[in-house]
Amino acid sequence: MRHTRTLQEAEGSAAPPPTKEEPKGAVGGQGRSQVHLPLPRIVDNPAGEQLVSLPTWLWGDPASWGVCSATAQVPGVMVTAVARPTSVSWSMGDGTSVSCPGPGTPFPPGGDPWAPSPDCGHVYRDSSAAQAGQAFPVIATVHWSVIWWGVGQGGTFPDLTTSASTQFRVAEAQALGTGPR
Repeated sequence: MRHTRTLQEAEGSAAPPPTKEEPKGAVGGQGRSQVHLPLPRIVDNPAGEQLVSLPTWLWGDPASWGVCSATAQVPGVMVTAVARPTSVSWSMGDGTSVSCPGPGTPFPPGGDPWAPSPDCGHVYRDSSAAQAGQAFPVIATVHWSVIWWGVGQGGTFPDLTTSASTQFRVAEAQALGTGPR
């Protein structure tokens, strides 16, 4: 599974602390650069190989879905940023996308494999056999809204994202009719 972050800090270039003289955007950027957004951890059901026409439940690990906050400070200056996940979008690798308002619902133990997810799922219509590696590349992107305040200023950084990718193998079950017995 591949993970990426879109924040400055994730690229190894943490910003220096804010000063009183910085303009509004720079002060907010200082707070934003201090927030560590968790990377999504993709979970799906059925685990392993998916089947054509069978509902695939999609969800992220609940531990990576929640409010994150951080404060940057130097003498006399303090900036706080709070990030909230707003949605997750899934690129399913078969040309379709799924948008979910939350992290998705885990598949219940002993659940009906033909039941669709109540809030975040997909049904593959074709096998992945013709794809590179015989699997569909799947990307989950969590969208974050970040608010910040400090030094008598405040603002919002909409739609920051974190992403993770994996591959889903999708098989097609074949029925064999042998006639009457």
